[in-house]
Amino acid sequence: MRDPASFPHVLAMHSAGGLPVDLILLAMIAGFLILRLRSILGRRTGFEGAPPAVARGAAPGPVIEGRAEPPAASTRPLPDPESALGHRLAEMRKIDRRFDPGQFLAGAEAAFRIIVEAFARGDRARLRPLLSDDTFAAFDRAMAAREAAGDTATAEIRVITEAAIESAELAGTRATITVRFLSEQINRVTGADGQVKPGTEALLDHADLWSFQRDLAGQDTAWHLAAAASA
Repeated sequence: MRDPASFPHVLAMHSAGGLPVDLILLAMIAGFLILRLRSILGRRTGFEGAPPAVARGAAPGPVIEGRAEPPAASTRPLPDPESALGHRLAEMRKIDRRFDPGQFLAGAEAAFRIIVEAFARGDRARLRPLLSDDTFAAFDRAMAAREAAGDTATAEIRVITEAAIESAELAGTRATITVRFLSEQINRVTGADGQVKPGTEALLDHADLWSFQRDLAGQDTAWHLAAAASA
């Protein structure tokens, strides 16, 4: 981003043409926010491969939900290009030259964090663009049952130790990639009486298999969560 000290000079150049300075500043801020939203959510829905990039050495962004430190980086091993799985990913790339397994894994990991925490909050608006229709319906039923019982939940992913491609399938141009996530989480559940349910405050290891789908020949370049299960 431009050094704030240079803003007056830029604004002065444009305000000389008769445009109010405050409108120009608002336009600059709006443009920045639109670019940030596109990088996080993708051009349509789901995720499009990689999460927002952070420059090395840059200061971390704002702390969210009380975390004292940014999450640790995970390991994202890629399949051997000469393996059967590697060949299947290469077939996907032939259909969509923009497809990159490394960027896909980075985007899948970002989506994993968002979905786990949004599900705990019952944030349907946040979940809907990231899930397939059937998966969203299943998540919605689970959230509705929790709400009917008067329970509330919070989820905190302390660290994702690994995100790795477990399998890849191609049916015509529809791709399905299953990712194995290893993580440490605290999933706290509070009952209707306001008491935290025993055992839900412990830091636990989780192993999950999540399957993401996309039509590689379609206009929508976003991946959506199609299935989720414990490994």
